[in-house]
Amino acid sequence: MSLENIRKLNGQISQIRNFVIIAHIDHGKSTLADRMLEITGTISKDKIKPQMLDTMDLERERGITIKLQPVTMNYRDYILNLIDTPGHVDFSYEVSRSLAAVEGAILLVDASKGIQAQTLANLHVAQVHNLVVIPVINKIDLLGAQVVETRKELAELLEIDENQVLTCSAKTGENVENILNAIVERVPAPKGEESNRLKALIFDSVFDDFRGAIAYVRVFAGTLRGADKIQFLATKKIEAASEVGEFKLKYSPKEILKVGEIGYIVTGAKDISEIKVGDTISTDSPETVSPIAGFKIPSPFVYASFYTQGDDPSILRKALEKLSLNDSSLVFAAESSQSFGQGFKCGFLGLLHMEIVKERLEREYNLDLIITQPQVAYKTEVINGHIEYQEPWVNLEIITPNEYLGPVMELAQGRRAIYSDTKYLGDNHGRARPLTPERSDGGRVILEYEAPLAEIIVDFYDKLKSVSSGYASQSYEMIGYRQSDLVKLDAVIAGDLVEEFSRVVPRSRAQVEAKKLALIFKELIPKQLFEVSVQIAVGGPSTSLDKARDKSLGTGKILARENISALRKDVTAKLYGGDVTRKNKLLKKQAAGKKKMKKIGKVDIPDKVFMEILKR
Repeated sequence: MSLENIRKLNGQISQIRNFVIIAHIDHGKSTLADRMLEITGTISKDKIKPQMLDTMDLERERGITIKLQPVTMNYRDYILNLIDTPGHVDFSYEVSRSLAAVEGAILLVDASKGIQAQTLANLHVAQVHNLVVIPVINKIDLLGAQVVETRKELAELLEIDENQVLTCSAKTGENVENILNAIVERVPAPKGEESNRLKALIFDSVFDDFRGAIAYVRVFAGTLRGADKIQFLATKKIEAASEVGEFKLKYSPKEILKVGEIGYIVTGAKDISEIKVGDTISTDSPETVSPIAGFKIPSPFVYASFYTQGDDPSILRKALEKLSLNDSSLVFAAESSQSFGQGFKCGFLGLLHMEIVKERLEREYNLDLIITQPQVAYKTEVINGHIEYQEPWVNLEIITPNEYLGPVMELAQGRRAIYSDTKYLGDNHGRARPLTPERSDGGRVILEYEAPLAEIIVDFYDKLKSVSSGYASQSYEMIGYRQSDLVKLDAVIAGDLVEEFSRVVPRSRAQVEAKKLALIFKELIPKQLFEVSVQIAVGGPSTSLDKARDKSLGTGKILARENISALRKDVTAKLYGGDVTRKNKLLKKQAAGKKKMKKIGKVDIPDKVFMEILKR
């Protein structure tokens, strides 16, 4: 590359700013992005609508961001590449992928709520990536805004002067232009290798039925034109890029993607497995190019099995393959069930993640799904003739107003959580200091615990909000597996072991959980034409087990039983008068029929039962 071209290239790089907006859920991230699009003229004011970057119907309906979304804006003489990110803990992987492609981050905090748990979690990831963090207080127009207190908290947290903390109202647009100016002034221009050798990081991808796989990339070195040959370093596949471009709310083709830019590549790949998020794309052979340090693919936290009702399982497989291209944190593997046939065991980062995947499969691929009871991933081994369990544990961080400290701690300890530490928000060194009524809630604390994942993924967040009047927040991250005293409860319905309803529980709660589960089944399973017995046993029915013996509770021991009475049909309804022996004959015949059905019949368990059991 000539010296003139290098100078020209460096001049272009100096005008680029790549950044993300990170925040706790509902702190106004998408609204701030809308105002930026409006102020920069990326979209005209008369065409803008709420949540412009939330392109999925589910995002608009729920009011949350699920998928990261990039957009290119022109402001003054600069090119601003924004990646809007989710705020919910289940989609934190989307955030980490975005941070690998940028140099700066807007840390957005709601003035009425202050710093929340996910604020701290996202900040930590941004600091790990050495990003320049610009703190911004949003919603200053609200009556309950506590700007002074929140500014002090942020300044202490980041160890900066309070004057460096910006304020705005994303809703009205007040001071949003100051944020754009701060991005230009504080976020450094990207650095790029002065080389003809292309190196681009794939931070996301989607699949188009007509154009194939489309990779979202950040170019770290070299340039790329449409029709250039590209190679994927991980799979060593070679393709011809049919189009490159930038994001202008939709794909906007351009002649060339340059170093430092964020854009897309229509890769030409028709095989979904060729595109791996975190991989490096180059125009040279993999042997001569060192891959870009991307990001670690997260391990799933929660597993559930998906089955289709009446559809070919291959249709579900293809849908999962396409969805996993756009959501690389989703994993799946084929399995079979005696109750539901062929299906797939799927791994998720949390229950919201699972729920979103289910809804996307049903909406986008028109599938009618059955989902089994979600479970965390346990590890097992047989020691001295009985099964020992290891379960995943997490570091749990809770931020709560001081006045709710007691109920919150009681909730956590009731979920087998182990207390680690208490810190006062804003105290970087973790030293206890006297609480003063600087905030209306009298001060806030950070509680740190180690807890079993199974105890917090289902309803812990809802309970936490309940005991804290909605003020507390949580975040967690995996720390590994630990041996725990657990047993497996199996549901035996009408004499058949229904593996899909099995669950692992602490041994100390086995009896209580078994009784609770049996009562739920009795309430939810519809009546059949024969009486149905519901038994909750340790390790299933003893007559059909080849599993390790449980020495304390006993394999096959029934802990709870309920009977669902038969659906009574009046077989004599059409008889008017006549000999009573005729009625008795019909009743006897009905009883014989019920006995036969009970022996060979299969209970019809509706799909809703699974989710209802989960909710309870």
